[in-house]
Amino acid sequence: MQPVSIILNVFWILIGGAWMAFGWLVAAIVMALTIIGLPWARAAFNIAAYTLMPFGSRAVRRDEVTGVSDVGTGPLGVIGNLIWLVLAGWWLALAHLIIALGLAITIIGLPFAWAHLKLAGIALWPIGKAIVPA
Repeated sequence: MQPVSIILNVFWILIGGAWMAFGWLVAAIVMALTIIGLPWARAAFNIAAYTLMPFGSRAVRRDEVTGVSDVGTGPLGVIGNLIWLVLAGWWLALAHLIIALGLAITIIGLPFAWAHLKLAGIALWPIGKAIVPA
């Protein structure tokens, strides 16, 4: 990870990134407790780690990384994402959008607002994503 990414990640954690990562973690735990939510819990745990330190990484489709289509990137992944959207995705995305609007008011907060907007998109459709170095 480059020094700029490390500095941005430290500031990110200090100005609220840890709270959003905690939100993702809560969503993952709730999904895991339901047993049938385990596929969503795995995706939420991965994105919780990404939310904690988003600079220096990016989310891409898993089949772009591996070159092979799998369950999460196929039709079952679409169904899983739709279920996720209804159960948890909309409120995580809404939280990211509200925080992004607050950060976008300041010039210093713009890179953090942009990161929250990227995370809002992932919050709506997380199944089949992989986190890779940028």
